[in-house]
Amino acid sequence: MPQQVVNLAVTECSCGSEPSTLLVLPINRVLACEQPAATIMDHIPIENVAPFGLCTTESNPEVAAATAKLGVYTPMPCVPATPAPWVPGAPTVLLGGMPALDSMSTCLCTWGGVIKVVEPGALTVEVP
Repeated sequence: MPQQVVNLAVTECSCGSEPSTLLVLPINRVLACEQPAATIMDHIPIENVAPFGLCTTESNPEVAAATAKLGVYTPMPCVPATPAPWVPGAPTVLLGGMPALDSMSTCLCTWGGVIKVVEPGALTVEVP
């Protein structure tokens, strides 16, 4: 079952060398588990989507250039390129007029990486 994603959720990119965190600013004034709740619009590089260590895809011009220059495959520091919102989000749950970001959503990097949520940060509490 999808869960609400919040500030400091753990994310990973299929082309990154290490996990990262999603940074959610409190602009929607909605909290979940005492953290700002994310929407599909929390996709801005560096502001929301932090780097994933080293980028490992040669479709990234920095990786391609370093590999060509050195003559051997050379990963380079990740600089996320996420121009489009997360999809699909939770269209029936709006936060600040935008669909909430749930744990089943993904975000695409221009260089071919698929970013997904590993730990949404919002805990599910069962009521007896």
